[in-house]
Amino acid sequence: MIITLKDGDVTIALRPDLAPKHVAQIKKLVRDGAYDNVAFHRVIDGFMAQTGDVKFGNMKKGFNPQAVGTGGSDLPDLPAEFSQSEQFTRGVVGMARSQDPNSANSQFFIMFAPAPNLDGQYTIVGKVVGGMDLVDKIKKGDEADNGTVTDPDRMIKVRIAADSK
Repeated sequence: MIITLKDGDVTIALRPDLAPKHVAQIKKLVRDGAYDNVAFHRVIDGFMAQTGDVKFGNMKKGFNPQAVGTGGSDLPDLPAEFSQSEQFTRGVVGMARSQDPNSANSQFFIMFAPAPNLDGQYTIVGKVVGGMDLVDKIKKGDEADNGTVTDPDRMIKVRIAADSK
């Protein structure tokens, strides 16, 4: 998966071997253009950058700063595919969810640093293999407000690399 940011492209190696249902849903959303122009609405320095709210996070149509982070997509929520063999380390991409372990839908986050407390609690869908320096430049949010970002950066375009061959 290639995410174009304001400073360039970030390449993520997806892991269908770990989370086949989640990766399939992400690919469908990418191919539908659902992630294009979606904000990084929650970014916590030293922790992670969260994006993927296709319902309320599209900065070109329907962006809602009060609701962003609460939405998903029109696709169903997914059952947890937690991995015991992989850890949340720098560059790992995980699926965001509510308190319900089976509530992941479209939102995901990219780790800035290891977070062992997430291991086995969230579904890992991939890892950044190129452009992590660009992820580090994503505008950070207000730590006092759980990482909420004012005037956030966005995913300009998202595509699946295999589709362009």
